Amino acid sequence: MLKIGNLKSGDIISINDEGVMREGTVVSVSQEENQALVNNGIQEFWFSPEEMHSIPLDESQLIKLGFTREELGNGVKYKKDSFRLVTPRTGDFSNVEMWWREDRRHFSFQLGVHELQNLYLDMTKVHLDMP
Repeated sequence: MLKIGNLKSGDIISINDEGVMREGTVVSVSQEENQALVNNGIQEFWFSPEEMHSIPLDESQLIKLGFTREELGNGVKYKKDSFRLVTPRTGDFSNVEMWWREDRRHFSFQLGVHELQNLYLDMTKVHLDMP
């Protein structure tokens, strides 16, 4: 379940579409109705928080978002322009450090794709979309 207040237009989430889990993109958010309009690639439909879920951040999601991978001796670095994200071990996204210019942040819990998108927007002032 996702909180409506944590969603922004363009965020990529997972939705429960009548028992079928699909990826979708938030089109708009209605705080008054406590719902988000989500495009699942087939149609746009309003979903409640109980029907929306975070997509866990992993390497495949980063690649879809246009990041490139670089092996480090003690982890993996993912790069997109001047934005950097480092994990201590391959496949371990429960401990992530990210930075852009002098803004450096560390998270010791699993982030969702929409959370990375919102952090990227906060840090760079540019929305992170799939290329």
